[in-house]
Amino acid sequence: MVYLNNENKVDKLKEKMNTSDIVIFMDFDRTITSKNSEDSWAATANKKVMGEGLSKELNIYYEKYGPIELDYTIDIKQKERYMEEWYKRCMDLYYAYHLTKDKLKESIDNSKLVLREGAKDFLFKLYKENVPVIILSAGIGNVIEQFLKEKECDYSNITIISNFIKFDENGNMMKFSDNMIHSLNKNIDKLGDLKVKKIIETKKYRIVMGDLIEDIYMAGEFSEDRLLKVGFLNSNISKNLEIYNKNFDIVLTEENNFYDIEKYIRCK
Repeated sequence: MVYLNNENKVDKLKEKMNTSDIVIFMDFDRTITSKNSEDSWAATANKKVMGEGLSKELNIYYEKYGPIELDYTIDIKQKERYMEEWYKRCMDLYYAYHLTKDKLKESIDNSKLVLREGAKDFLFKLYKENVPVIILSAGIGNVIEQFLKEKECDYSNITIISNFIKFDENGNMMKFSDNMIHSLNKNIDKLGDLKVKKIIETKKYRIVMGDLIEDIYMAGEFSEDRLLKVGFLNSNISKNLEIYNKNFDIVLTEENNFYDIEKYIRCK
């Protein structure tokens, strides 16, 4: 189902936006990937590669913190503390289980990451039109990078901002990138990425696509009448549809795909 919540705004933006004028901010997990896809954290914890322990402990944390992430009745400051706690604990697990570069690649090769239908064609069209795509993810950047490469979607117009794992010359894990990115701090203004700021500063319009309410802030402070917000509501639909409709201009539920939204954001 597609919910068009601000038809006049969507029509006006569709009429005004040219490919030379836009930049697109996209979440990765369950936005570019399907709603039933493994996420990029789980993709590094394949049981055959890393053993049962890592996957089991990650799942324990997911069962504790996952519902909190999707609960929009919790105070935002308290929720942010929970997210920081969750991500820190997950990061510590990868150190404890001695992740290596080779194990990471093998785990991704055996993962259950699945592109959302239409994503590959959509990304290709953006590449052909030279539209900057900023993938701003609270997942693991190494996974996103390799997965897109394997799917032949690692186009030059795509920039990935995420939690990258750094390895030493022997392929042993050293650390995660300094700035932890979780689901509540994905904001390009706060992240201070100079490369991205140079890319986007000349663009008149911005589009954000994500599966959480917080994803609407990926594009930073920007004029509402020049910002198109697209939300994928993957679960708890009856509970969260109202708040998604209030925050996104377009909401897609169930297994809706990128073909369903192209007609609303097609750029001339």
